[in-house]
Amino acid sequence: MGTPEKVQHFPAGGRKPSARRKQARFMATLCRPSVSVPEHVITMEETLELARRRHTDHPQLPLALRLIENTGVRTRHIVQPIEKTLEHPGFEDRNRVYEREAKSRVPAVIQRALDDAELLTTDIDVIIYVSCTGFMMPSLTAWLINEMGFDSTTRQIPIAQLGCAAGGAAINRAHDFCTAYPEANALIVACEFCSLCYQPTDIGVGSLLSNGLFGDGIAAAVVRGRGGTGVRLERNGSYLIPKTEEWIMYDVKATGFHFLLDKRVPATMEPLAPALKSLAGEHGWDAADLDFYIVHAGGPRILDDLSKFLQVDPYAFRFSRATLTEYGNIASAVVLDALRRLFDEGGVEAGARGLLAGFGPGITAEMSLGCWQTADVRPSVRQGMTRDVSRDATRSVRQT
Repeated sequence: MGTPEKVQHFPAGGRKPSARRKQARFMATLCRPSVSVPEHVITMEETLELARRRHTDHPQLPLALRLIENTGVRTRHIVQPIEKTLEHPGFEDRNRVYEREAKSRVPAVIQRALDDAELLTTDIDVIIYVSCTGFMMPSLTAWLINEMGFDSTTRQIPIAQLGCAAGGAAINRAHDFCTAYPEANALIVACEFCSLCYQPTDIGVGSLLSNGLFGDGIAAAVVRGRGGTGVRLERNGSYLIPKTEEWIMYDVKATGFHFLLDKRVPATMEPLAPALKSLAGEHGWDAADLDFYIVHAGGPRILDDLSKFLQVDPYAFRFSRATLTEYGNIASAVVLDALRRLFDEGGVEAGARGLLAGFGPGITAEMSLGCWQTADVRPSVRQGMTRDVSRDATRSVRQT
């Protein structure tokens, strides 16, 4: 698994770097994400005690407990009380909970993201919805368009099978869309209820580890075609490590999604780090000398290895590590939560250069480069009372 020969990338508008920089003020900007986690909390100590009590005779229990402790996850948030989570009424009931909780919780998160970007629902041209922990058809995007007052012409891009990498993929697809349509605005929504994928009959070490690693969370962010404060997206790319598609996967059964995790996954940063370096190099940047790093936190080994192979101070990944510690691995929402923490810290100076990346099944890396932009955002000039409609819809959903 040496350095990849070539990284597929998408420079903004297909222009040469010099032309791209001249057009920088028209580039898409990833604005402040809004993040929400459920009210039910399970601590590391409770997780370990549950594992001891439910798997007393497991021959590899000491190993599983040690691996869970080493994740660094202190607390996780879940959509149901732990007693309910440990039950398994069947995939049909689990998926019904997924749909109910998504409709109950997502609108408020979207509204905060729109408010932070100072846009209305009618200003959004495409909704990119990512989730790998439940299934709906039509996608939740259709329900959102109807319930929150988005225009009926709003494009829908649901992404369901990229797992944890989907957060990075959503950013990249939003960037691509706003490059193709410079006046457009994109809404990204990540909704992950990993606790609904708990399988009490799965007793492999990888399954036991995942039971102590994954949490639930929702995130949303707007990518503005013009204006806004945040990350001005300049280039994106993806890279798949050949012949690793079985390392992270679902075994889909009558009981639902059974998560399979290969023991080789924690070591994947060694072949992926060169892809990150390559993307940065093609943009004229040094991946070891950037101002901020927003990456998926699949576990502490991922962050430690990135620090090593990119030759970056471990402190650079403090936002991702904080997400892992406080929320666990919340799948596609991790990247957006880590970015939210950068905003909470006050952001960085205008022009600061950064890298965003999500890692997931494939094994796939979805990567993007951007500069920090601070700008005065003018209120929407589009007509209508969409903001009031969407808020009313949010309140009505909360009451159901």
